[in-house]
Amino acid sequence: MALKKWMSSIAAGALALSLTACSGAEMTNSTEPAKAADAGLKDDKTPITIQYWHSHAEAQLGGLNYMIEEFKKKYPHITVEPVFQGAYTELHKKLQAAVAAGDVPAVTNVEVSALPNFADSGVFADMTPWIQRDKTQLDDFSKGMLQAYAYNGKQYGFPLIVSTSVFVYNKTMLDELGVQPPQKWEEIDAFNAKVTKKENGKTTRYAFSVPGWDTWYYDPWLVNGGGSILTEDGKKAAVDTPESLRYIQNFQKWKNDGHLHIGYGKGASDNMRQMFLKGEIGMVQHTSALLKMYRENAKFEVGVSFLPGDKERTSNIGGAGIVMMEGADEKEKEAAWKFVEFMTSSEHNIKWAESVGYLPTRKSAISSAEGAEYFKRWPQYKAVFDNFDRVTPRLQHPGYPEFSAVYKEVMGELALNNTDPVPAMKAAVKKMNDILADY
Repeated sequence: MALKKWMSSIAAGALALSLTACSGAEMTNSTEPAKAADAGLKDDKTPITIQYWHSHAEAQLGGLNYMIEEFKKKYPHITVEPVFQGAYTELHKKLQAAVAAGDVPAVTNVEVSALPNFADSGVFADMTPWIQRDKTQLDDFSKGMLQAYAYNGKQYGFPLIVSTSVFVYNKTMLDELGVQPPQKWEEIDAFNAKVTKKENGKTTRYAFSVPGWDTWYYDPWLVNGGGSILTEDGKKAAVDTPESLRYIQNFQKWKNDGHLHIGYGKGASDNMRQMFLKGEIGMVQHTSALLKMYRENAKFEVGVSFLPGDKERTSNIGGAGIVMMEGADEKEKEAAWKFVEFMTSSEHNIKWAESVGYLPTRKSAISSAEGAEYFKRWPQYKAVFDNFDRVTPRLQHPGYPEFSAVYKEVMGELALNNTDPVPAMKAAVKKMNDILADY
């Protein structure tokens, strides 16, 4: 039984929980029968107040306030108090402190990659009993989006503000050059040759840019090249296998040839955006949540393309879900469940997604008349929804936040110092395996 170093560092030793570590290979469906949700509480109209801890930015508050007002109309006996708790990392720290103090909110956001660690530690409530009682239509969600908030055979949350990484491209420029964004790896070299511009041997326009500051952006490249982050049994790192190294070796080649820009370091995201908007990059990999920003600031037509594939073709889910806290009492959980179901319902899915700038998650909403109007306003999102089932969860392992930081450093060394990634990744594997030994 191993303490999770990531969680204990957040809680600073205050969290008195017995944590059982679980590797990716051990994530099998639980055979424990789900405890039935209290049917008597379903129709209970006793007034109750619950807190919703969140990380919604100021631009999303209009949409949040609208949803809470609409929820109050449907459930007048339930008062939801939204409490902003900062960015995801700050929210997670406060959740740990609340658990240690025995005073938790009923419902909260959680960033997608952090869910396995919290769920594995018994912090979140398994929603299966309520799902079964109310016959919630889970198949109306994208499969990958739903899986991102499940762990060890239990459904701990639903997708709420969902993004994925895409290529945002200068459609005006590419149309003038007679080029289309690459859909396969084998098309990238030809794309680079047509889009890259050099003057006196120096690149003045990069074909494309990838963010090096977050593994969320390049984990799909690793997988799409046929590689894997961990071995099949989930006990060892596998980022140094020939298949896993293919993407970063390509990155090194494209970078050295002057075609690829890699964003890394302080201000990297803003720098990449400005270079793209000034026409110094033809195509940038970025979160779909920033499409509105690109459309509003670009002086050219903006297009969106799904990530190119090779052995696979996938992109990872980002953003946050909505979950219930195990430490809440049963009446609070019942109110929390109603709020979770309302916030992620098909009825409000398009309006919610558009108000916060994230993706719709309900198939029925996407295929509705309202969804058709949405796509008229946001045709760029078609590239995402044409590949809806290829948007998959990140690697679900309690130690992911810790060991992924190790191979992120390799990308940083490549971006900043042009360090050969092959020996650097092999050295990273040793550090990763030391971390994995604790799980």
